[in-house]
Amino acid sequence: MKIFQFIKDTRAEAKHINWPTRKTTIVSTIAVVIAAFLVGYYLGFFDFVFSYLLNIIL
Repeated sequence: MKIFQFIKDTRAEAKHINWPTRKTTIVSTIAVVIAAFLVGYYLGFFDFVFSYLLNIIL
């Protein structure tokens, strides 16, 4: 019996879901991609600098 109550409650909660619009999804995706590239370049830059300095030291 509990499984049927769980399914009933799940369906009721699913009706409360507020999905983002297409525009919001696209803007959020672009923001995440840009942030990922910026973090990648930031980390890559410091990796290059520290590798260069380590090669000089050694």
